[in-house]
Amino acid sequence: MFKDKRLWRTVLFSCIWVVFLAGMGLVMSFVSAKKAAIVCTKVQVIIPGNQYFIDKGGVSSIIGIESNSLVGRKLQNINIQALESKLRANPFVEAAKVYTDMDGVITVEISQRRPLMRIINNVNQDYYIDEHGLKVPLSDNFTAKVLVANGVIDEPFFGKVDTLKYQLTKDLFKTAQYISKDSLWSAQIGELYVNSQREIELVPRVGNQRILLGTADSLETKLANLRAFYKQAIPLVGWDAYRVINIKYPNQVIGIRNENAKKDTSAIKKDSTKTVATATVDTILKN
Repeated sequence: MFKDKRLWRTVLFSCIWVVFLAGMGLVMSFVSAKKAAIVCTKVQVIIPGNQYFIDKGGVSSIIGIESNSLVGRKLQNINIQALESKLRANPFVEAAKVYTDMDGVITVEISQRRPLMRIINNVNQDYYIDEHGLKVPLSDNFTAKVLVANGVIDEPFFGKVDTLKYQLTKDLFKTAQYISKDSLWSAQIGELYVNSQREIELVPRVGNQRILLGTADSLETKLANLRAFYKQAIPLVGWDAYRVINIKYPNQVIGIRNENAKKDTSAIKKDSTKTVATATVDTILKN
């Protein structure tokens, strides 16, 4: 008796599964048949953000919207993967997603590359470095307001998205990353410059001094020292007291005085963290 019940239960469940699978097959066949008959009625392009290196017109020309090569065609005859590949081949497109719905609408979603800095190298090649550290060409449609680096920069550019090759350029990228995340430095540092010794200098928006950073090693400590200098020394001596501020050594800030400055640097009081030399070079902060 018990075995008969188990047998009937197995048969019942098997029948239910057969009916379910048959029903699903009919539904899928119906959906497939309906989808096969759907034609493209519209193409909508979504580009988030407010930096348009590639606009809707650029997307349209890449995938043929304006030429009406998509609208009116059956969706099953449109190669969605090929459209995505065309869009991803554009240097300003970081990611592209193309999908359809049952109303015949093709949706194109574009994620653009976001530039972090602009490089002008020593042979006057001009290009961006994006937030991922990749070289990206300039755009005819849009100019990004980002930190500019110039001077003795050897990093070449061959017109396509590429990785950074030289340590100096990687240091510039690291420095730009740090500056972009700090409200004080974003407001104060207007440019990066690489001098003939291939050392990085920070060009301030306020003040005429050169700020010698050196490399991006101990970057957080160096800029913390510079921040302390701004708080402790500048209020006493003014912006024009020093023509060079050397922060390339992580344990001190060295200032080379501007002999034409109106204010006397002796106004800085000596204490355990600040010393003033009698020569033209001052160790302003020393750890």
